[in-house]
Amino acid sequence: MKNILLLNGAKEFGNSKAKLNLTLHECALHTLKDLNLNVEQTHIDKAYDISEEINKFLKADAVIYQMPTWRMGEPWIVKKYIDEVFTAGHGKFYANDGRSYENPTKNYGKGGLLQGKKYMFSLTWNAPIEAFNDKNEFFEGKGVDMVYWHLHKAHEFIGMKALPTFICNDVVKNPQIKNYLQAYTNHLKKIFA
Repeated sequence: MKNILLLNGAKEFGNSKAKLNLTLHECALHTLKDLNLNVEQTHIDKAYDISEEINKFLKADAVIYQMPTWRMGEPWIVKKYIDEVFTAGHGKFYANDGRSYENPTKNYGKGGLLQGKKYMFSLTWNAPIEAFNDKNEFFEGKGVDMVYWHLHKAHEFIGMKALPTFICNDVVKNPQIKNYLQAYTNHLKKIFA
């Protein structure tokens, strides 16, 4: 994986100034460039050109989403980006929904054209890690990737495969910025070095 697209889904909202997600995005940018990888980036909230984003996806070997979690999911700007770019990418991202007229009930979601490409989520949450991993806590031990199942499936639909998710926990009640940055650097090096 030599060509990486960084998608920054940070957005100011409420009392959040989006600084942590901006900092993590910059950490990824510098870490990947230090690994001699080709990096393109898009700050979703600063506007984008849909045709340019399609070309960035087609060029990328891997796409990394940096985003906060709002009400158990991605910010609306990230969902809007995916809806616009993936829909406009019809014929380049996916040929069809995978089904045929001969067998219209089978193979839904298997028409993706971005085979061999990867994606990764880097997430910030106020919830502690135990909320995801302890079966007696809020997410019943199902992990953070189950919360993002719809986004995983959206990427699988276009043929992409997931890389391990990175998560920063307890970012409001017990922020550990230095630890987050070190852990994220290590995560990126393990995957891309």
